[in-house]
Amino acid sequence: MTQRARDTGLGRESLYKALSPAGNPEFATIMKVVSALGLKLHAAPASV
Repeated sequence: MTQRARDTGLGRESLYKALSPAGNPEFATIMKVVSALGLKLHAAPASV
């Protein structure tokens, strides 16, 4: 978690709080975590 905090530029405690079951992270926080993990978030239309 310490490395992820460094990668995202967020504090370790803030990251724990945001990602806890009771957390309510901002979209920007989620995007920083996704990017730090080397992932992309992709949106696609729902199939009908």
